[in-house]
Amino acid sequence: MSEHVASTQAPRKRLGADERREEIIRVTLDLAARQGVDDVTTQDMAQAMGVTQGAVFRHFPSKDAIWLAVMQWVRDRLMGVLGRAAAKGRDPLDALERMFFAHIDFIAGHPAIPRVLMSEHLHGRNAVLRQLVTEIMLGYEAKIAGLLQDAQKQGMARADLDSHAAATLYIGMIQGLVLQTSILRGKRTLAAEARRTFPIFLQAVRSISTQGVVP
Repeated sequence: MSEHVASTQAPRKRLGADERREEIIRVTLDLAARQGVDDVTTQDMAQAMGVTQGAVFRHFPSKDAIWLAVMQWVRDRLMGVLGRAAAKGRDPLDALERMFFAHIDFIAGHPAIPRVLMSEHLHGRNAVLRQLVTEIMLGYEAKIAGLLQDAQKQGMARADLDSHAAATLYIGMIQGLVLQTSILRGKRTLAAEARRTFPIFLQAVRSISTQGVVP
């Protein structure tokens, strides 16, 4: 009696166009985390997915188009995460805190994102990418400044607070923590440093009447 011996290697699942584009974006981010933005090639992407370079270019016309899609993916996912976190806030300052730690968690889950957003190699040579990063940063800053202004109106934040300067500090604090923990890898963790740092920011922006008050 003859037997049909099944292949030990399962056939690769056939993905739709949108799924394949999503896979390319995720693989690109994974590669950027491991080897840096500058060194990622379309051949690397193809090898990581087990396809040819031609298959990659069937979904994106160029490498710059891939990076633009990566930036758009980051923007949509990050803004969604931050929006959901802010919506759970009891008040503007609680919303800011939730956003801060949601952003930290997002970066921890996608360590390549800061490299992509701050890559001179990418947006330094591509005006479209640079404009998209600018829009992400300014939109984020406006969201933070708006929450700080709401906190001022409710008497929770200092009346003399420069909300836009504080928003810049808020974003810079995240960027600084990412850089520090990247350099001191293994000695400090992003989550732990965030927990130590954010209360200092919060204390600085609170109104005198609310300082020391535990919600």
